Amino acid sequence: MICLNEWKRFLTEEDGVGVVEVILILVVLVGLIIIFKSKLTTLMNNIFKTISNRADTL
Repeated sequence: MICLNEWKRFLTEEDGVGVVEVILILVVLVGLIIIFKSKLTTLMNNIFKTISNRADTL
């Protein structure tokens, strides 16, 4: 049987909180990438076209 002190220690332990926060942040970022995929693709293509065009002038 688990004694009362061990239950208190288990309930106040916060080791896994950091991991949960990181996972939630990653889920939000992936969700935003999926939602704005087409806009991000267009933006990146425009950036690379601009870089290519300006590299030819050097």
